[in-house]
Amino acid sequence: MKHTLNFDLSNKRTLEKFSSAFTLSDMEIFIFPELFYPLVLANIMSPLMWEWRNDPWFHNIEKKSFTYKSNRIKQFIIQNFVFNLDLSTWGLTTKTKEIERFSDYIDMEMLRQSNALFGYEGDKYYFDIDIRKHFGLDKYDSDIIPYWKTETLEAMTAFRNKENFSTGAGECVSLSALYAASMFVLGRIPLDKIYLIATPLHSQNFIIEKDGLITNNRRIVTKNMWFNGTSLSEKARRALENEKVTIVSNITGYIHTMYNDATIDVASYGIFKERLHEFLETELNVHIFINFLRFKSKFKNQFQYRCDCSGKDRYILLEKMFEYEHNSKFNVSQEMRAQLVGEIEGDEFHLSPIQGKIMLNEFEEVLEKKPSRSLEELEKEFIEVAGSENGALIKDMFREIREFIITVPKLPEGEKNYIKLEYPEITTDDTRETIVAKINELAGGSELCMLTLYAFRQMDRADWLPYIKASIERNPVCYTELGDKDPGAVYEILNSFPDESIYDGARLSLPDEVWNFKRGDGVEKAILLADYIMLKFPEKSVAIDIRRKSVELHFDDKRFIFSSEKGFTKKIHISRESYSIV
Repeated sequence: MKHTLNFDLSNKRTLEKFSSAFTLSDMEIFIFPELFYPLVLANIMSPLMWEWRNDPWFHNIEKKSFTYKSNRIKQFIIQNFVFNLDLSTWGLTTKTKEIERFSDYIDMEMLRQSNALFGYEGDKYYFDIDIRKHFGLDKYDSDIIPYWKTETLEAMTAFRNKENFSTGAGECVSLSALYAASMFVLGRIPLDKIYLIATPLHSQNFIIEKDGLITNNRRIVTKNMWFNGTSLSEKARRALENEKVTIVSNITGYIHTMYNDATIDVASYGIFKERLHEFLETELNVHIFINFLRFKSKFKNQFQYRCDCSGKDRYILLEKMFEYEHNSKFNVSQEMRAQLVGEIEGDEFHLSPIQGKIMLNEFEEVLEKKPSRSLEELEKEFIEVAGSENGALIKDMFREIREFIITVPKLPEGEKNYIKLEYPEITTDDTRETIVAKINELAGGSELCMLTLYAFRQMDRADWLPYIKASIERNPVCYTELGDKDPGAVYEILNSFPDESIYDGARLSLPDEVWNFKRGDGVEKAILLADYIMLKFPEKSVAIDIRRKSVELHFDDKRFIFSSEKGFTKKIHISRESYSIV
């Protein structure tokens, strides 16, 4: 299907989308899934990402295995970035305001079914613990919700300048985009193998390499880890087990559960579904059965294990063996079981079989028989071994085994109206300069590339209207923390900040980035002061005159002067009714 690009900012929806490319809140990405992958490309364009290649930690990484690369990248991210969902970082908004903003573009009832803060209850874990209390929102009126803006690599790195942070930081979508970019730049994984997965409460990546890999916040999860029955894998599994996948996106485009139009390549989405299903499914064998019992305490306490101790049979509760795992380098797996048994205190063993407990050894013998059987056949054999009195227990156990070894993700349906859009042909052999040039060259005819330039904050290519709109309408933190001061006092505070932007070249911070990280170029400081004034005096207006190295802000009869190294020439007028930029 032919698709006409719309870069006309007089169109309300287009303006809202391009403005959202600056703030990139979770809500905005949900409404405009076109924004999901541009953040990945913006991080790939970032000079900070390419500086990582020179870090000794990644020396010769291109020559290493996929497993080595993945673990090296994971450890670097863990050491340099923390997960942050603090409500004060990017501020608060209201359901009423967001509904008014987006009601023309989306069915609000569908939104309530897909967003946790608007009524979504898909992940019962979060519903049961009261999601508003979990995220610290219980102290506010029920209409209050967080912005939860996604950070660029520059903003994530700049957290080390924020009070109480010693490293970089970011929320889950930010970490997802960071992983995707680093897997490409450092791991040399082609972009067509890197998929972003959004659910109402989480953001993950699926990397199609070897058996597959899921990145989840700062963790990575291999297929073996998915089925290892640990608390870490339990957390990693939660989203795909309980939540509906709202967006899948890769370099070719996206598919969204709520929209009939999709831009992702059909064949690419088919490969994704096939490989993800393979990743989320395994066969039941002894190893997996032990992992399942580790995972499910209500079943592991039904078993005992018979072991040979100095030529004599001894019996021990399986749950007791799992307890010893916690303080041992050995575990209950067949490969390490003998070493683990050797560490267990003698008085934990029984001389005779333990009354009422099922013998694990006999179940393992069933699983080791060849050829392999279906779950239904194994269930019947288990009941024969355990006795009919345990039939109900075994049936209940196999119901949960099926859920453990076969996760069925709730993916967007494939029956969509697929629209083919242009995207950059970027390879792992490209230099940063080549990638930047390709994205810039295609921006006139590729919405993905144009939105990437906006997310990258490339202000010498972007229209300034979306930037000003985002700055004035969705940056409340500087006002929240300064609201009792007059503009002159705020000006003095801004002048005490270093005159340095967190973005290089012709790129600009948003006001709350300047405030959070206590630094900014004169243009950025002036926009922050304008944001503050418009929030404090909404009936007033502000004029900003940018003349390369000099920036003047006019408010009433006052004039505030800043210096700039950005080299822009702009005249900006801001009022409640309109924004004017020439």
